Amino acid sequence: MVRDFHIAEREEDISYYAGYVGSSFMLGRALTSILWGVIADRYGRKPVVVIGTITVVIFNALFGLSTNFWMAIITRFLIGSLCGIIGTMRAYASEICRKEYHALGISAVSTSWGIGLVIGPAIGGYLAQPAEKYPGIFSKESLFGRFPYLLPCLMISLFGFVATVISLWLPETLHKHKKGNKDQSDPHDVAEGTTNGLHLSESMTHSESKIPNSQKSLLKNWPLVSAIIVYCVFQLHDMAYLEIFSLWAVSPRSLGGLSFTTADVGQVLAITGVGLLVFQLFVYPLVERIFGPVMVSRAGAVLSIPLLASYPYIALLSGFCLSIVLNCASVLKNVLSVSISTGLLILQNRAVPQEQRGASNGVSMCLMSFAKTIGPAAGGSLLSWAQRRQDADILPGDQLVFFILNVIEFLGLLLTFKPFLQEPEDNIPKSKHEESADQENGIQERRSQSELP
Repeated sequence: MVRDFHIAEREEDISYYAGYVGSSFMLGRALTSILWGVIADRYGRKPVVVIGTITVVIFNALFGLSTNFWMAIITRFLIGSLCGIIGTMRAYASEICRKEYHALGISAVSTSWGIGLVIGPAIGGYLAQPAEKYPGIFSKESLFGRFPYLLPCLMISLFGFVATVISLWLPETLHKHKKGNKDQSDPHDVAEGTTNGLHLSESMTHSESKIPNSQKSLLKNWPLVSAIIVYCVFQLHDMAYLEIFSLWAVSPRSLGGLSFTTADVGQVLAITGVGLLVFQLFVYPLVERIFGPVMVSRAGAVLSIPLLASYPYIALLSGFCLSIVLNCASVLKNVLSVSISTGLLILQNRAVPQEQRGASNGVSMCLMSFAKTIGPAAGGSLLSWAQRRQDADILPGDQLVFFILNVIEFLGLLLTFKPFLQEPEDNIPKSKHEESADQENGIQERRSQSELP
C-alpha cells in the first residue's frame, strides 16, 4: 500500500514509511486507553465494547479508501483512539472466570488474536489489489480498481459489524448498586447467609473499606506495575518482530529477504494462526496450571532467542524446504510470544480487585501501545537501514535486525526475575460482585451435595 502511494524514493525506504502507518494506530490507542479503562469501570464493560466494534466498522472502511500516505495515517490513528476494546475484554475475561480458569479466560482473548491471525492476513493477502489478481472479475475502472485495498478493508468491517451485533447480547460484569437495594435481596439466599447476586446488601460495601491503600492506588501496586513494565518490553519486541517479519518476507533476495508476495505472507500467517489457536485453547491452560504464568513466560523468552537467531539462515533456503522451515519457525515464535504475554496478563489481572481492572488494563494498554508505537516505526527503520549494509563485516544485513530483537527479548527475560517482577498475593480483596458470585457457587454446591443419596 505504501509503495502505491509513491512516497518512498527508493524500494528500501518503503519499510520506513510502512512502520509509521502501523505506529499511528498504536499512538492513538496509547493516548486514550486509560480514558477507556476509566469509562469501563464507571459505566460498564459492554458500552466500551460496542463503541469499539462500531469504530472498526466505520474507520477501517475509510482506511481502505485512503488515496495518500497521510489519509492512511489519520484513519489508523482514529481507529486506535476510539477503540478501547482490548483492555476492556481482558478485564472482562478475568471476571467471567473463577481463578482456576483465569488462564483459560485470558488465553481466550489471546486466542482471538490467533483467529484474527488466520482470517486477517488471508483476507489482506488474497483480496488486496483485486483488479490485478482477478482481472476477469474486477476491472481497473471499477471501485475496487481505483481503491485496490478497499475490498479487504470492507471484509474486515463486515466482521466488525457482526461483532457489534453479537456484543449487544454480552452480559455486563460490572454491577453498580444503590444502598436502597438492601431490602431487595432474595429471602431464600438471606436464609442461606448470603445475598442475591443481582441485589447486593449494604454490608458488602465493607469489603471495599478493607482494601489496603497500596491496592487502592495503582501506581503503588508494585506487582501490577512490574508486570506491566515487563509486558511492555515484550510487546515492543513482538510488534517490531511482526512488522519486520512481513517486510522482510516481501523484500527481494538481493536485500536479504524472501521475495514473497502478499499472498505468500498471508498464507504463512494464516498457518501460524491455526497453530496458535490450537495451542492457546488446548495446551496453554494445562501448561500454565503445571508451571505457573511466570515460569511459562521465562521459558518462552529463553526459547525465542535461538529461534530468532536462525531467521537470517532461513533466508538461504528455497522451495519446499523454505516453506516448511519458515512455517514451523513462525508458528513456534508466535506461540512463545503469546505464551509470554498471556502469563503477564494473568499476573496483572490478579494484582487488582474488580473495581480497578478496567483502569489497570487501561494503564497497561496505554503503556503497551506506546511501546507498540515505537515498535513498527523502529522495526521498519531498522530493517531499511540494515538492508543498506549488506556487505558489513559485523552483523551484515538482516543479521543485525534479528540480533537487536534478541537483545530486547533478553532484557525482558532478565526483568521476569526477582526483585523486579513480583507475583501478586492470593489474598487480593474481592469485589462485591466476585464475593457474591463465590457465595452463590458455594450455595449451589451445598445444594447439589444435599440432594445426593
